[in-house]
Amino acid sequence: MQKPPQEDFSLKETSPHLGGGKLTGDKLTSTYDLVEQMQYLYVRVVKAKDLPGKDITGGCDPYVEVKLGNYKGTTRHFEKNNNPEWNQVFAFAKERVQASVLEVTVKDKDIVKDDFIGRVVFDLNEIPKRVPPDSPLAPQWYRLEDRKSEKGRGELMLAVWWGTQADEAFPEAWISDAANVSGPEALANIRSKVYLSPKLWYLRVNVIEAQDLVPSDKGRFPEVYVKAMLGSQVQKTRISQSRSVNPMWNEDLMFVAAEPFEEPLILSVEDRVAPNKEEVLGRCAIPLQYVDRRLDHRPMNSRWYNLEKHMAVEGEKKKETKFASRLHMRVCLEGGYHVLDESTHYSSDLRPTAKQLWKPSIGVLELGILSAQGLMPMKTKDGNQTTDAYCVAKYGQKWVRTRTIIDSLSPKWNEQYTWEVFDPCTVITIGVFDNCHLQGGDKGGGARDSRIGKVRIRLSTLETDRVYTHAYPLLVLHPTGVKKMGEIQLAVRFTCSSLLNMMHLYSHPLLPKMHYLHPLTVSQLDYLRHQATQIVAMRLSRAEPPLRKEVVEYMLDVGSHMWSMRRSKANFLRIMNVLGGIIALGRWFDQICNWKNPITTVLIHILFFILVMYPELILPTIFLYLFLIGVWYYRWRPRHPPHMDPRLSCADTAHPDELDEEFDTFPTSKPPDIVRMRYDRLRSIAGRIQTVVGDLATQGERLQNLLSWRDPRATALFVIFCLIAAIVLYVTPFQIVVLLTGFYALRHPRELFCSGSLVHTLPSVPRLRPKSEGNHHHQLRDPIKVEGLDVNDLTPISTICFYPGISGGYITPRPPQFGYHKQQRCKVVALLDGNFIVD
Repeated sequence: MQKPPQEDFSLKETSPHLGGGKLTGDKLTSTYDLVEQMQYLYVRVVKAKDLPGKDITGGCDPYVEVKLGNYKGTTRHFEKNNNPEWNQVFAFAKERVQASVLEVTVKDKDIVKDDFIGRVVFDLNEIPKRVPPDSPLAPQWYRLEDRKSEKGRGELMLAVWWGTQADEAFPEAWISDAANVSGPEALANIRSKVYLSPKLWYLRVNVIEAQDLVPSDKGRFPEVYVKAMLGSQVQKTRISQSRSVNPMWNEDLMFVAAEPFEEPLILSVEDRVAPNKEEVLGRCAIPLQYVDRRLDHRPMNSRWYNLEKHMAVEGEKKKETKFASRLHMRVCLEGGYHVLDESTHYSSDLRPTAKQLWKPSIGVLELGILSAQGLMPMKTKDGNQTTDAYCVAKYGQKWVRTRTIIDSLSPKWNEQYTWEVFDPCTVITIGVFDNCHLQGGDKGGGARDSRIGKVRIRLSTLETDRVYTHAYPLLVLHPTGVKKMGEIQLAVRFTCSSLLNMMHLYSHPLLPKMHYLHPLTVSQLDYLRHQATQIVAMRLSRAEPPLRKEVVEYMLDVGSHMWSMRRSKANFLRIMNVLGGIIALGRWFDQICNWKNPITTVLIHILFFILVMYPELILPTIFLYLFLIGVWYYRWRPRHPPHMDPRLSCADTAHPDELDEEFDTFPTSKPPDIVRMRYDRLRSIAGRIQTVVGDLATQGERLQNLLSWRDPRATALFVIFCLIAAIVLYVTPFQIVVLLTGFYALRHPRELFCSGSLVHTLPSVPRLRPKSEGNHHHQLRDPIKVEGLDVNDLTPISTICFYPGISGGYITPRPPQFGYHKQQRCKVVALLDGNFIVD
């Protein structure tokens, strides 16, 4: 049975016609230079005046119809208005134009049939061309003509010109590509937009103590804790250990807050009077607008906050009364941290929250989203499988969304965007989605935009001022395995404005220094990242048009922290790959010690002697060695940006059940037998990890016990050894000790001789390289002929001399008095399955 062809997941370099101009070195001659030019015919319908009435009252309900060949766009209509204003723009793609004239017709909206008022006709060859940065073309008044091209009543203000997608009117224009979409909400959902993430802060609430609490039951020791709420975020302190009316905690609670601060921080002191029953001892609300902002690690001043007690009587609240209970806290907005809403390894922004701590930008990132090819159909429309694709790109706080291309598996966007770059060790993410909201709003029955795939590009892998044009495969992991959903063609350029500042950033840690001076715990980071992604998704979904929650969560990798057998295997292989250099170094040192290559071993002896006698050369030698390795690998440096390799992520070899587990919901929705099987598998893996950790702990405890006298004999021997070693090392120069130790480790291996009926101390011998085809290898149990001598059935008492590290040994037959008429030496060339092979 023939295997299906392997899908092509590789990166492909392309040569698009960027900017409508030619490349000049690494620069392009056009300003809008990272996309292919798309010609459009623009028609701006501004307003009309003195339109003739078409009903008995002398009024009309006018609208404008712009027609070019088979494409037709209409403005909204006005009720009873002879001087309407529309100010709408229509754009017709030149590549689809199949007419020679443009007709702009004014009509009167009617129930039965719309009445003709007048029209203006343009010859396409006479329409002027506008190239930005030219100023917009000024609209002009045109007298309306009747069907016989005679002047009629009324005038229409228009502006008509040829332009490209770089025109400032393009984002808000009605485009002929979306002629089948109608309605203002649906049109808004297909237009390109730029979004900004809200500015996020970490809010630190240090709950210190409370004073003069008044519990309802004064005969018991109160179990008091503090509950803090910020929007949907709720956190609690532990129950105070003091069990008094003056409890103490000194505990930090962390929240994520977004500007503008709309909701206050609400704190309540509660007493657990019974299981699942709490009594509120007091509350206070703190508006975040008045909270201090901290920029560094210096502590903030603490404050006392008065608590207000709410008394509930017959389901209603009495008037709030202040009393003497107080809460002692430090509350501050942390400006020195970066609020992580993305994975640290794929973050697009690493700056601290406070703008005062920002460094100047080091360059500009330009992205041209050109087109896509071979997209998979995502839905069925009118009996045909199709896709309505759009792209979303995220870098820093800026999100961009391209327009939606309707009914196309090979859409062309050709839109260009720019971002300021503050750190080269950041990543830009580009995702492709299928628009499921072309009916406007949420009339699609709560449909979610389907993900097609995404691409990540790390800026540190890009050469400055070079244009990268590649087709990236859109890979998505499904429960059935990795699937290629198509390819997206991008053009990327990173322009550095200050090489010195960029090199200086490489000497800084990845995150702001507050992450290292006062690090957050892993559980805190996980919780805060989840809250940050929820806030960003909620804010962007409230924009118009909305950037929907499922899109934001996919771009931010929500859920990537969940358990996955595939990710665990991939991370283990990554660790082994990192440790591969150390393992290879250990094997190389073992070969040196075993004198596999005597010349190399002698040179290592000489180098070791020089480094011990002149220790100041150790570090220069190491760095020189690293320099030579780097120069050697320069010839194999990557020429293209790195891209996802399914082999590294184990996505192409994952078991179907592992993928099914990865796509399971949390909490699980699988049947009990499957959950039991996966739980047992997880227990098995955890058991192995537990065994390894236990072995490491045992070895560590043995080292500790050398001085604890738990084993008196071992401790006595170790203490005596330490005394002798101290005396020897005190009277012996340290260099001599190092030389003796090194030469002992590098000593020549001893020759092992063994004879008799059994082979003694024979180590496991590695398989040796086979001889050339001209030699003949035989086993001893077969009759052989060695240099003209017949040797039959060599007995086990033949003398065997084995040299470790040297190719084979020698077999010497018995002397003549034992039956041989001659002596002959036969070389052993290999050991295979317990049998000697001789030559």
